[in-house]
Amino acid sequence: MGNLVDEFDAYRQKMNEKILASPYSKILKRIYGVDTVAYEEGALSAKTKEMLGLATSMVLRCDDCVRYHLQKCHQLGVSTAEIFEIFGIANLVGGTIVIPHTRRALEFWEELENNPHT
Repeated sequence: MGNLVDEFDAYRQKMNEKILASPYSKILKRIYGVDTVAYEEGALSAKTKEMLGLATSMVLRCDDCVRYHLQKCHQLGVSTAEIFEIFGIANLVGGTIVIPHTRRALEFWEELENNPHT
């Protein structure tokens, strides 16, 4: 896998393990649980929910969230054409301040697309 993806995955896993292992993380464990349930299949498909998560994360300008949702979108078969439409909506709603996050998002998406193992 590409360097950006590998580094993101390793850091996220390491820090999540530390957070969840803490005896003080009761609230965080519940939030993580709700987050997991929210993206499960329901009236909206998991794919649709991940695309919504990506667009809203871009508008909120959270690069870690953007990368997470890009990975999920990739796993769920979102196409590059769909990704660019999501980028367009996020920039329309969020304004030009989202452009730098779009650049980083595209770089991460290209790494996902260029890796046959994702």
